[in-house]
Amino acid sequence: MNVLVIGSGGREHALCWSLAASPLVNKLVCAPGNPGIGQVAKLAAVDPLDRDAVLQLCRDEHIDFVVVGPEAPLVAGLVDHLEAAGFACFGPTKAAARLEGSKGFMKDLCAKYGIPTAAYGRFSDAAEAAAFIRKQGAPIVVKADGLAAGKGVTVAMTLDEALAANAALFTVPGAEVVIEEFLDGEEVSFFALVDGETALPLASAQDHKRVGDGDTGPNTGGMGAYSPAPVLTPELERFVMERIVQPTVAAMKAEGCPFRGVLFAGLMLTATGPKLLEYNTRFGDPECQTLMLRLKSDLLPALMASRDGVLKDFDLRWRDEHAVCIVMAGEGYPGEPRKGTVIKGLDAAASLPDVVVFHAGTRAGPDDTILANGGRVLGICGLGATTREAQARAYAAVDKIDWPEGFCRRDIAWRAIAREG
Repeated sequence: MNVLVIGSGGREHALCWSLAASPLVNKLVCAPGNPGIGQVAKLAAVDPLDRDAVLQLCRDEHIDFVVVGPEAPLVAGLVDHLEAAGFACFGPTKAAARLEGSKGFMKDLCAKYGIPTAAYGRFSDAAEAAAFIRKQGAPIVVKADGLAAGKGVTVAMTLDEALAANAALFTVPGAEVVIEEFLDGEEVSFFALVDGETALPLASAQDHKRVGDGDTGPNTGGMGAYSPAPVLTPELERFVMERIVQPTVAAMKAEGCPFRGVLFAGLMLTATGPKLLEYNTRFGDPECQTLMLRLKSDLLPALMASRDGVLKDFDLRWRDEHAVCIVMAGEGYPGEPRKGTVIKGLDAAASLPDVVVFHAGTRAGPDDTILANGGRVLGICGLGATTREAQARAYAAVDKIDWPEGFCRRDIAWRAIAREG
């Protein structure tokens, strides 16, 4: 088969890395990709949001199956556009992608169908939102309704912080915000492949949103992840499937927009049980990197089964090893990162045993150099018999990277390691 992957980040590098190993793949193309992806796939300089250009690429490359990685093309309706032209796609339709594209839509769906989530208010007027914040008090959570690349959420511990976040979000014309109660507990990522009716749970993972060690500083798109997540016990997984994921799948079908693709539930494990923080309608980044390292089964048939509605009798096999992904980010992230700096030592890092280096925000420079070209630039992953061993391998690879303008957290996977003892 000829397969096209849409996207250019670490998630897409991990997907391409996994798909390239499939005996079913004859040709693998990625648009637009990055230099790391270029080692396993043909790159095509096509904007994922240019639907007609993507469609023409599918025709030119005789693509049999399209895997859409990032959220923006999904929310913009790329799957609808390609499917209408006869190209099979993995990923939700525009209507189904509203689960991620609109936090208000997701919260309203939860309220209608009794899916456990935080109490909330939804506002399109800044003054009404501010009045709600003052009435509820702090701590409180302020969210942009639409896509914000993982940075549209403020967990405000004071009233002034919440009001400032609210005012900032309403500087955008037509803005809507969701104000939520603060949930205390441990956050975990839960993934399931969905075919419109059936949900197949994937391995668990946990990421680190804050930019600094000790979970300090502003939220980011994710500074690292590990899989499995020991906090998500089999009992909790059953609860999540029975009370959150499966009711959501049924609700989306009942609403006339059945969900097909990967459903990524961000959960808070509270004292009264798991509650849904948000849905994403694609693989997490950097969680995807850890999942792909642990997946023993061929990825492509699973993605095709999701699209074709035949997940009911499908199963996936996972490695017993643990995986840890360390994100190296550009100086200044999650603000404006410094770009164009030279990254050395990539081959030395990748040559270490049980290590894979995924590119995210990189581009090719002169004389075969690799340059930083984004906020989150590299995802350096290690596999090990324990989380501690996987972490040690990942950080040993990080230490091989010669990039003075890059940084990473030094405590990724600390929760799992504390549980290992």
